[in-house]
Amino acid sequence: MPIDTTTDEGATAPAAPAGSATARRFARVGFLGVLKASHPVPGAAVTLLTALLAAAVGLGPVAGTTAVAAVAAGQLSIGWCNDRLDMRRDVAAGRLDKPLATGEARPGAVTAAACAALLACVPLSLACGARAGWVHIGCVAAAWSYNLWLKRTPASWLPYAVAFGLLPVFLTLTLTLTSPSASPSPSAGWPPVWLTAAAALLGTSAHFANALPDIDEDIAGGVLGLPQRLGRRASIATATALAFASCTVVTLGPPGPVTLAGRLLLGVTLALCLAALAAPPALARGRMPFLIILALAGADAVLLVLAGHALPGG
Repeated sequence: MPIDTTTDEGATAPAAPAGSATARRFARVGFLGVLKASHPVPGAAVTLLTALLAAAVGLGPVAGTTAVAAVAAGQLSIGWCNDRLDMRRDVAAGRLDKPLATGEARPGAVTAAACAALLACVPLSLACGARAGWVHIGCVAAAWSYNLWLKRTPASWLPYAVAFGLLPVFLTLTLTLTSPSASPSPSAGWPPVWLTAAAALLGTSAHFANALPDIDEDIAGGVLGLPQRLGRRASIATATALAFASCTVVTLGPPGPVTLAGRLLLGVTLALCLAALAAPPALARGRMPFLIILALAGADAVLLVLAGHALPGG
């Protein structure tokens, strides 16, 4: 069967003969383009963090794999939804890093992939238990609300805070489904408030960091979330402050004395914050602040995993 090469804009390219080397090459390039449109790096980072937290709280192999699969499906749907909705703006801006703008991926294929991933996310989430499942579905819904609407408003930070803040809740509620000693109380399985707050602060910091590389293009394209309204310098300061606050909460929140690892990571975080804030204007416009804030997020994620012993079953 010949490859359908009709785009959403009505342009049609010649189809390659079925089974030919050219057809196989187009299929391979199309698959890679769709994969790139899923925002694979941030999606993989969130999925990896989920896997580490799942191990830290004591989820078994089956429950842990199911929870990680649910998060992976949700992240794929979010990334594909984002790129599909941004396609026209990315084409107008000449974005060479966006597969839909360069023709590496077909709009219909990305739309289908986003819907398929979202449909897979629902049963995978509910397989972790009704309470845990609906919490995770709420996380994904918050992220889709960002793509569909909130990214262009001053409340652009809110879906990140909600989705990241509820991630530990999803995992600890999943644990109550698999733990023989789980209490039937409605409050059973909920993590301590400090952990939810630390995760929400980390997610909000990630929003400001994620906006930095494209902040000028977003402003030109009319995407005016909170980072774009504040500007580059203020967004760098906000991202670093939130990341440091998250590290502080997760270091001081657990009962008992602060561990040596916690003190060391808190010191590293403070040093990275100061480096990001002290960047000269020429470097502040490059990727250095973004990379520093990613390192901050990494240190914070390590602290979250180390704090797994404070969760039920950890």
